[in-house]
Amino acid sequence: MEEGDLAAGESAAAALGAWIVFEDEAGQSMTPPRARTWGRIGQTPSFESGAGGSGRVSMAGLTCYKPGERSRLIYRIREYRGRKDEPKGFGRGDFRDLIVRARIQLGGPIVLVWDNVRLHLTKRLREFITANSDWLTVFQQPTYAPDLNPQEGIWSLVKRDIGNLAAADLSQITRAVKHRLKQIQHHPDLVDGCLSGTGLTMDS
Repeated sequence: MEEGDLAAGESAAAALGAWIVFEDEAGQSMTPPRARTWGRIGQTPSFESGAGGSGRVSMAGLTCYKPGERSRLIYRIREYRGRKDEPKGFGRGDFRDLIVRARIQLGGPIVLVWDNVRLHLTKRLREFITANSDWLTVFQQPTYAPDLNPQEGIWSLVKRDIGNLAAADLSQITRAVKHRLKQIQHHPDLVDGCLSGTGLTMDS
């Protein structure tokens, strides 16, 4: 989303009295991400993970902004344990339900900003958007533009916090992710900081 697109989104939001909502997905596997920690000079600290099994925690999140309102974070989490017929990630119905939940929680219309990955462009999602155009307006970001999406900043905060976690099982990762996301929900200044980190601004 370029600055001109954001201006168009702000204009649409102002005209509708709407929230600007940025969406993005992320995931965390059993393999811990690299993270910074303290160690003796000249000795690189390392820790061998004893976690067994496989799996992945999928996350879909919405950072929500409106001048004069407290910024919000809304999210959904799904575990994938490799079982037969178990979905590996989010489907169109999950995105639809997340958007509907955002509308209910925010109490008003939404200007949604998300990228143009294939799943976001499916026929049924486009039909859903069209059918709800009275409260839902969608702007597409380029597929690879993480620096323009404040939700990416939320994922960075989450992964930084669990960077040194050597989880024994997938449930431990899920608990850690949920705990960190709930913490961020209670600190709108962190959600605001993720918007500032993109260089984008919200005019009141």
